[in-house]
Amino acid sequence: MPSIAICLACFNRREKTLRCLESLKKLHAPPSVRLQTYLVDDASPDGTGQAVRDQFPDVRLIEGNGNLFWGGGMHLAFGTAMQEGHDFYLWLNDDEDLFPDLIPRLLDTYQTVSDHGKRPAIIVGSSCDPDNGQPTYGGRFRPHFSPVNFQYIPPHPTEPRECETMNGNIVLIPADVSKAVGNIDPRFRQQMGDFDYGLRARRMGIQVWLCPGFVGTCAPNIVKNRWKSRATSLRQRLKIVNTPLGLPFRDWLTFAARHGGVFGLLFGLAAYRRVFFPDERASSTNPTPAKK
Repeated sequence: MPSIAICLACFNRREKTLRCLESLKKLHAPPSVRLQTYLVDDASPDGTGQAVRDQFPDVRLIEGNGNLFWGGGMHLAFGTAMQEGHDFYLWLNDDEDLFPDLIPRLLDTYQTVSDHGKRPAIIVGSSCDPDNGQPTYGGRFRPHFSPVNFQYIPPHPTEPRECETMNGNIVLIPADVSKAVGNIDPRFRQQMGDFDYGLRARRMGIQVWLCPGFVGTCAPNIVKNRWKSRATSLRQRLKIVNTPLGLPFRDWLTFAARHGGVFGLLFGLAAYRRVFFPDERASSTNPTPAKK
C-alpha cells in the first residue's frame, strides 16, 4: 500500500490550521493509498497544539521551540516523515483549502510524467484566490535576465507544465527525490527554502512539473514591508530588513549567490536599495506563509 506523508508547519493561526486539517479528512484518496499527517506546531500561544490533539488525534503532532518559522518548521516535519519512510511526501501550507480530488490529481500527474520518461520529478499544485479566482501560488520560472526574480506559471487546464521551481504550498515529492535532494535547507528561515529546493533538484536532473488546473484555494499572503517605507526610520529599516519576515542578509544573499553566482549576488544586494531609498509602497505578496 503506497503511503503519503503530509507535512505542515503552523504558528498561531488556530482556525486556519484546523480548517486545513478538516479539509484533509475530506480528500478522496484512492483506497490503496495511506495518508499520514505530520504537523509541527511551533509553540503557538493560541492553543493550536491542544486543539489538534483534541480534534485530530491521528495527526502526528511535533512540538517546535517557538522560533522555527516556516523553513525550520517544514524542515522538522519533512525530516521526521523521511526518517519514518514513505513513498511520497506532500508539503502543505495550513492556509490552503484543498479540493477533494487533490491526491488522485497529483498522483495522476506524477504517473503521466513518469510514463513519458521524465522520472524523477516533483509535482506542484496550483492555488487560486478564493474570492476572485486569480492565481496565487504554484510553479515559478525566471523569465528575465535576473537570476533571483521569479514569476508565476499559470496551470494548463488539462496538461502538466514544466517549471523551474515552486512555492511550497502544495508540493508532492517522491521518495527517490527526497533521498537525492534531502531536506529543506534550514538556513532559509522563512523565505526562499521552497524556491531553493526546486532549484537544487533541477541541478541534479530532477524535473519540476505543474499539475493541470487548480487543486486548492489560498488567499495571497500580504506582508507589510516596513523596511521599504519612508514612514520608518533608517535605523529601524536596517533592523527590520534583517529579521526572518524581512529580507535577512544571510538568507537572501546565500540564495542569490547559490543560484546566480556573482551576478546573482549583485542582484541580491540591489534588493536592499529600498532600505536607503524608501518609497511609499510598504506591502507585497510573500511567497511563504508569515509566521510571526
